[in-house]
Amino acid sequence: MFRLSHYLRDVHHDNPVAPARKPKGPVVIWNLVRRCNLQCRHCYAVSADVDFPNELTTPQIYDVMDDLRDFSVPVLILSGGEPLIHPDIFDISHRARDKGFYVALSSNGTLIDAPMADRISNVGYDYVGISIDGIGEVHDSFRGMPGSFDEAMAGLRRCKDAGIKVGLRFTITLDNAHMLPDILNLVEEEGVDKFYLSHLVYAGRGNKNRGEDAHWDMTRKAMDLLIDHAWKDVTSGGSLDVVTGNNDADAVYLLNWVRQNQPDQADKMKTRLEHWGGNASGLYVANIDNEGRVHPDTMWWHYTLGNVKERKFSDIWSDLSDPLLAGLKHQPRAVKGRCGDCQFLNICGGNTRVRAVQLTGDPWAEDPACYLSDEEIGVAGSGDRLVVKPFRGARHDPQHSYG
Repeated sequence: MFRLSHYLRDVHHDNPVAPARKPKGPVVIWNLVRRCNLQCRHCYAVSADVDFPNELTTPQIYDVMDDLRDFSVPVLILSGGEPLIHPDIFDISHRARDKGFYVALSSNGTLIDAPMADRISNVGYDYVGISIDGIGEVHDSFRGMPGSFDEAMAGLRRCKDAGIKVGLRFTITLDNAHMLPDILNLVEEEGVDKFYLSHLVYAGRGNKNRGEDAHWDMTRKAMDLLIDHAWKDVTSGGSLDVVTGNNDADAVYLLNWVRQNQPDQADKMKTRLEHWGGNASGLYVANIDNEGRVHPDTMWWHYTLGNVKERKFSDIWSDLSDPLLAGLKHQPRAVKGRCGDCQFLNICGGNTRVRAVQLTGDPWAEDPACYLSDEEIGVAGSGDRLVVKPFRGARHDPQHSYG
C-alpha cells in the first residue's frame, strides 16, 4: 500500500525525513471464509455463495492467532469472501482486539444493516473498508447483483453514523476508469475517511479479466487526478487518507510530480520513498487463506508456502528454503528486464511480481503494468516492453483463468 496523502503532507509541512522502519512481523491479510453473497468480476478468491470445504475451524483460527501475536504480527486484515458471513466473525474479531492487533475488516458492505453496524461498532475495529467499482449500475454489473451499490453505501453510512473509521476501495479497469471523478466526489460527499485506489492484479478473476487492465495512459490520467485531489485536500487542511495499491510505480510517479511541482522537496521525498522500499509481498505482507494455506500476499493463491494446519505460520514465513519466498525477501530483488535496469528499483522494489509470472511464467520478469516510460526510469534501449492489450473478451475466456 502506498500512502499518497501521507507523503504529500510531508511535502506540504516540510517535515523531516523519518528513519527507515522495518516491521518485526508482516501485516497479515486473512481470508477467514471464502463464501460471498456477490460474484465480483475481479475477485482474487473466486468466491461464490456456497460453503467451501476444509476451512479453518474457529479453534484453529485462535491457535494461529496466538502464533501470529508471538511472531510480532502487528496488523490483521480480516477478509473473505465476505467475512461477515463467517458465523464467528465477531468472536474472532474481539479476540484479535484483546490480543493487541490492529484489526481491520474488509467487506462489500451489503450485509451491514443496523444491527450489524452495532456489532461492528462494539468490536472497535480500527478500520472498515468497503469496496465499490463505480456508481450505481456500473458497480452492480461488476458485483453481479442489482442494488448492491445502494446496499453498500447504506452499510457505509451506518458505519459512519456509528463512529467507525471507514474507507472506500476502488479497483480501476478500462470499464470503470471513467467513473473515478464521480467516486472521488462521492468520497467527499459521504465524509469517507480513506480512499484506496487498487490497480488490477492478474489473480483469480482479476487474471481472467486482465485484458481489461487500464492501460498505461489511462493509469497516468487516474494518478494525475488522484494526486491533484489529494494535494488539494492536504493544502486545505483536510484529513482524507488517499492510498494506492498493487502498482508500486505510483511512488516514482509521485516523486516526478514533486520534482515538477515542489522541487525543493524532491531530495527529501526520494529518501522517504527509498526508506519505504516498495513492494512488500513475502516481506512485510502475508496472506492466510480460508483453508490455512499461506501465500506471499492475497494475489498469490496459486502458490502455497505451507499450511498452518501442518506448521506454524512463524515457521513457514521464516523458511527460506522456498525459492520464491527467499527471492521476495532478498533486497534488492533479482528482477529482470526494465525492472532490473530501473534506477528506482530501491523505491518500487520491482513492483508486483504476480503480473510478471502470469504473463511470462517467470516471477522475476519485468512487471508489464509499469506505466512509466524508459526515459522516466532511466532505461535506454531496453527493447520491447511486455504489453497487455485491452480486450473485452478476456473476462469470458477460460484460457486466462487459473485454479
